[in-house]
Amino acid sequence: MTFNDYQLRAKSTDIYPSNHALDCHVHGLNNEAGEVAGKYAKEIRDKVENNPQDVTKEIGDVLWFCAMICNYYGVPMEDVMRQNIEKLESRKQRGKIGGSGDDR
Repeated sequence: MTFNDYQLRAKSTDIYPSNHALDCHVHGLNNEAGEVAGKYAKEIRDKVENNPQDVTKEIGDVLWFCAMICNYYGVPMEDVMRQNIEKLESRKQRGKIGGSGDDR
């Protein structure tokens, strides 16, 4: 499955009201990212390894919300991925992969 296939199929499961979709999707993304972090925090706290499926379920939810935000803006996820890799490779080539700031 490609990311664009995923994005199209995931769209059919979006039940958020269209007049608040972006708000719901952005807040949902934040919540799910927090759940990924929470799984890791519990590993540290409890000094145990979680089943990888525990984290991948949450990452899947993060992916779903990313797809919905891309849908809102009319952007294919594969375009986002391509742009991100190009940005990172450019930073690496210029010795700017570390540090902070959007325009490195």
